[in-house]
Amino acid sequence: MNLAQASGLMTGAVLEIVILAAPILLTALVVGLIVSIFQATTSIQEQTLTFVPKIASIMLVLALLGGWMFTHLSEYTRRLFELIPEMVG
Repeated sequence: MNLAQASGLMTGAVLEIVILAAPILLTALVVGLIVSIFQATTSIQEQTLTFVPKIASIMLVLALLGGWMFTHLSEYTRRLFELIPEMVG
């Protein structure tokens, strides 16, 4: 394995992480922003008001996109295993 192959594998791994984490992180960001705006307009400063909606929305996204995430990750893993003979030889 040369440096270009190792760099390509690392780039692919980082890209997979971004693709799989983006829906969860964007959901938490949007829900947090909405709750923050609500808190600012109503002057309610309850900490659990930010925590509970974020957790609920993240669980909903995982329930809806969990199958796609697992399929995407398993395909990436399968491609990595197919590359092992090329790396050895």
